[in-house]
Amino acid sequence: MNTSGDLYIRYKPVLDSCEFFRNLGEEHWKELLSSFREELWTKNTCILNRKKFLFHFYIICRGRVKMYRLAENSLKEHTLFLLSKGDVFDVFCLFDGDKHRVYYECLDSTKVLAIRMDELRRWMQQQPQFYPMFLQYAAKMMRKLEKTASELIFTDLSTRLLQLILSNINERNQQLELIDNLPNKELASMVGSTRAVVNRYLQTLKKKGAIQITRNRIKIMNMDLLLKELKIHSGNS
Repeated sequence: MNTSGDLYIRYKPVLDSCEFFRNLGEEHWKELLSSFREELWTKNTCILNRKKFLFHFYIICRGRVKMYRLAENSLKEHTLFLLSKGDVFDVFCLFDGDKHRVYYECLDSTKVLAIRMDELRRWMQQQPQFYPMFLQYAAKMMRKLEKTASELIFTDLSTRLLQLILSNINERNQQLELIDNLPNKELASMVGSTRAVVNRYLQTLKKKGAIQITRNRIKIMNMDLLLKELKIHSGNS
């Protein structure tokens, strides 16, 4: 059985990158980690039972998890957040204790640290000095949702897709990171479109020499051209 010290040593890089708990020191982490356990979820695992994240809180240690909503009368889905190492969920359930009408799906083999919601809430009540940190994280999520909603209303698909690509490029090697190797269906779900429309525009970018496409991988060939395309489409939105 792993002790809190074992978990701290094993996952320290993850814990250091966890913005929700960003000001916690080693002593507080070890105290909190005594209530966590490790879980491994296989790729394509879908969490459809909302009680799972109503009563448990998770820190992602490895892999990508999409948080999405489904239209009530169709199979259309929209990805609200693409979560990865250091991200947490479900903050909404943690704060209001109510059911959250979303679903989660593992896009990779995923490892998480899990804690019961009541245990985390009890720890938070005993550590009021950290509440500003938690509220800042919640506010950041709300601002992201506000930005996404505004973009869906005020910008066209080309602009949204370009912004998605450019916001996920590693500045050092100028290649995609978080959304790398995702199928067009997943990209479409993130920008509020369909797979066919996304594929058509990606092929346009490919013909212009801005990107290369190999299976589900998009290789950035000309960053300046992508920025130029964004400027053109942003001006037309």
